[in-house]
Amino acid sequence: MINLFQPQVGDAELAAVAEVFERRWLGHGPRTTAFEDEFAEHLGVPPDRVLFLNSGTASLFVGLDLLDLGPGDEVVLPSVAFIAAANAVVSAGARPVFCDVDPRTLNPTLADVERAVTPATKAVVVLHYGGYPGDVVAIAEFCAERGIDLLEDAACSPASRVDGRAAGSFGDLAIWSFDAAKVMVTGDGGMLYVRDADRAERARRLVYHGLRHASGLGRARTAGQWWKLDVEEVGRRVIGNDLTAAIGSVQLRKLPAMVARRREIVELYDRELADVAGLALPPPLPAGHESSYYFYWVQMDPAIRDDVASDLFAEGVYTTFRYEPLHRVPLYGAVDAELPGTEWLAGRTLCLPLHPGLSDEDVRVVADRLRKAVESRPGRADR
Repeated sequence: MINLFQPQVGDAELAAVAEVFERRWLGHGPRTTAFEDEFAEHLGVPPDRVLFLNSGTASLFVGLDLLDLGPGDEVVLPSVAFIAAANAVVSAGARPVFCDVDPRTLNPTLADVERAVTPATKAVVVLHYGGYPGDVVAIAEFCAERGIDLLEDAACSPASRVDGRAAGSFGDLAIWSFDAAKVMVTGDGGMLYVRDADRAERARRLVYHGLRHASGLGRARTAGQWWKLDVEEVGRRVIGNDLTAAIGSVQLRKLPAMVARRREIVELYDRELADVAGLALPPPLPAGHESSYYFYWVQMDPAIRDDVASDLFAEGVYTTFRYEPLHRVPLYGAVDAELPGTEWLAGRTLCLPLHPGLSDEDVRVVADRLRKAVESRPGRADR
């Protein structure tokens, strides 16, 4: 089976884990701090504003907790997003309000966000779909002008930039995911960026039970009875650890090469599929935009999309559609939302295998089998 995703790990990651074993400290410690500092430098942000947590989902939940949302508050987010974003909004006590997206880029535009904002809007969450930054600059300016917090879901975008500035650094908060299917992997893990220094300090308490001092050993150097509790508000335990952080440091060093290979694969798909009648390819990136190339999506007549996916699976190629629209989930109370762009793309879009472990021959096999599956059926994509 040619997999959709596949982590790229090897001897360097094993050596980093072995070093942690040798130091006999597996929990949150110096390797965690080092990874936070390295990722902050990669982003170009202060290191005390970056926290390595145990998942991207935990980062979303903590990020929204920092906004002190409650009943009557609304959070705007694209319907084409991972379910964790909507769950985090609901968990924070607010109501998710789903906005539309551009049907070809699958990213929300400024106009999409503007249409969904009301006087009750306290925050906006934008997903950089497939690693493509989208309209984040304009959306960030819009939110700043109106005093609305912006959280960037950069889960799939650790190397994405606009005019040299890192995706995730435009808003008030941002998250990244390093699970086993992402561009960078640590097994499980995520990063949270908090622009405001006071909020970042609070975040460090919230991610470890609400404790002001996470380490009794560290406190013992400056205070007596260091075992006493100093809890000021309820928190979770969602911190990262030195084992996964050590893997993350290696993956961060590998990131440029991994993204370069992803770009080569995207360019090969573009060439191999350019003349397939009935198939629309991802639109080109705008000037100044850099992608992490997490997804490669194609669009076709909705009458054939599911059959094409089944044909490919039978031929040893795993594809999927990411992400099933959230406004269709009854739990969120928005099944009647009118999102024409989202509805258009939901029946037409299919994500192809994309990871650095693919050989050029693998890509050609996928492209050839996709071509045959599409051309064997009537129907053309709307271009």
